[in-house]
Amino acid sequence: MEVAILLYNGVTALDAIGPYEAFAGSMKCKIKFVAKEKGLIQLDSKMGYLHAEYCYAEVHSADVLIVPGGIGCKELMNDEETLNWIRQLHKTSKWTTSVCSGSMVFGAAGLLEGVPATSHWFVCESLRALGAIPQEERVVHHGKIVTAAGVSSGIDMALQVVAWEFGVEIAQATQLTLEYDPKPPFDAGSVKTAPPAIVQYTKKVYTELMGSENFFVE
Repeated sequence: MEVAILLYNGVTALDAIGPYEAFAGSMKCKIKFVAKEKGLIQLDSKMGYLHAEYCYAEVHSADVLIVPGGIGCKELMNDEETLNWIRQLHKTSKWTTSVCSGSMVFGAAGLLEGVPATSHWFVCESLRALGAIPQEERVVHHGKIVTAAGVSSGIDMALQVVAWEFGVEIAQATQLTLEYDPKPPFDAGSVKTAPPAIVQYTKKVYTELMGSENFFVE
């Protein structure tokens, strides 16, 4: 199964690498990192790079398209070359998937009109302005569109697609290969469980970084 993972300057590393590890761990996928131009792609942290071995002109289809999130999504949402490439792959993909704010790019491409979808909790409600129906779920499946919430949920999404494609046993073996058995030291992984003071602090940090919850659709 061919998997295309979109890279762009300002991408969040785990949004891309989490699904990569799950699909690679199944040992049944050929994975391509694709960007507008080949080469090093700077992460949103500005502390490292991923490498795109392919450009848009070299990848015209894929069984699975993955659009990871990151602050660089805002620029992608106004980049017609990128949006057209996504639309092209979506026409023939078996699964069109996103992680975190990657779903905002799907919205900008016109793929989420009337579609239930999720994103990072800080910006999820902004999906409504792009025609989607925001869902506070970790993974949302609607037809062949599968959206994942923030960052680490991309692993959940990829394991679910592996199960749909190759069976639960392969997905379970992949999960075991990754030793994906999260037991975080704190129960603060969602706004529903984190202490209110932590939620407010984190919102403040994001607001200072992005300006508002509508950062991607302003």
